[in-house]
Amino acid sequence: MSVLSVNGRVDKGRLVKELLIPVVGGMVTGMLATRNAKEKYRKLKQPDFAPPSWVFPVVWTGLYATMGLANYRVSMKKKPTAAAESLYDIQLGLNFLWSFLFFKWNLRGTALAEIGLLLGMITLTTYQYYQKDKIAGRLMLPYIAWVSYALRLNYSMWKLNK
Repeated sequence: MSVLSVNGRVDKGRLVKELLIPVVGGMVTGMLATRNAKEKYRKLKQPDFAPPSWVFPVVWTGLYATMGLANYRVSMKKKPTAAAESLYDIQLGLNFLWSFLFFKWNLRGTALAEIGLLLGMITLTTYQYYQKDKIAGRLMLPYIAWVSYALRLNYSMWKLNK
């Protein structure tokens, strides 16, 4: 069984669209919101568990692809739900907003509150996806894990750089 096949078929056009929206959206957000982010990140006081800056684009590209694949799988179901679609759109918007809050506008406390909300929305999205398609729900689990880690990192950087 292929992860790309839903109900015995693959819709290549829809698959490409659902993959490109978060991946390209993340790239554009990165270019707009995180200009000079490597230097800003390096200058911040960081906790011992902070990764090097090159880790972020690598991890996020993979996460954007898996969330796009999860969304594709749910959208291919016979009865996609408006709740799942809305939650996905909201969490994706919050995801993109966080980079502006943390890097562009230096609002680390606001970014911390926002990432908490983001984690809640991802969790709700994952639950909805799992109800519709077990594979789609499982595809969202690395995203939950990474954003949980990012929340802890955001909190630590906020505390260390007040």
